[in-house]
Amino acid sequence: MIKEALTYDVAEFKKGRFQDARVTAIQEVPLTIYLNGQEIVTLLCMGKHPKYLAVGFLKSDGFITDLKQLKHTHLDETLDGLKMHVETSHDPFKLRPLTRSITSGCGKGTDFERNAETIASTHVSARLTVSPQQILELTAQLHERSTLYQATRGCHNACLATPEKILIFREDIGRHNAIDMIGGQCFLDNISTRDKLIVTTGRIASEILLKAIRLGVPILSSGAAATRFSIDLARKTNMTLIGQVEQGRIIVYNSGGRIAGL
Repeated sequence: MIKEALTYDVAEFKKGRFQDARVTAIQEVPLTIYLNGQEIVTLLCMGKHPKYLAVGFLKSDGFITDLKQLKHTHLDETLDGLKMHVETSHDPFKLRPLTRSITSGCGKGTDFERNAETIASTHVSARLTVSPQQILELTAQLHERSTLYQATRGCHNACLATPEKILIFREDIGRHNAIDMIGGQCFLDNISTRDKLIVTTGRIASEILLKAIRLGVPILSSGAAATRFSIDLARKTNMTLIGQVEQGRIIVYNSGGRIAGL
């Protein structure tokens, strides 16, 4: 059983002198995903919900598109980390070679160029309206649930929500992983996403926006800022993008017609 955090004795410099202290450090585990026997990627994660994370990653990266394609999953826990084996009924490599790009997230990277080109032609048409007050309240609820972050300062958090409440909460050392775990659960449990939004922490880089669009949510909100590429993609695809949510303030990079009062 993998523990999500461990406590260490450390030296803390405070008020001009060193003193003994204890800190809680978050777990970091390599999760290697194998698809039909071929190694796809190694994600650095907390080790929680590995099935949701692996399937969510494969779904987000376009290797799996239909639940009927999924035949079997098996998890091996070794001294070196976790190995998730996923078997499908189709050939996910038939139409393209496996290539990887290094993104701003963890792991060995993905076929970012293919994903960006595919998503850029998407038009997000799902109808959903949210008010600034609801965004602020959902962000406050996300922070309240983030007890592991409060203890370690070492993880990101994300949730799937309606405008009124949080439905699924996930946390991990990687903001990508937290969203992929949500995506994997929605895919496996047949949870609709077109009438939901993602509220998360951490910078909104373009690969985070791509994951949210692939997940099917029409609104993505974070307490941190968005990059230029993600803003441009949001405006090109009609994705509602919100950032820098804090203390009664939000920034709407692209409304998509889904922000009440705007």
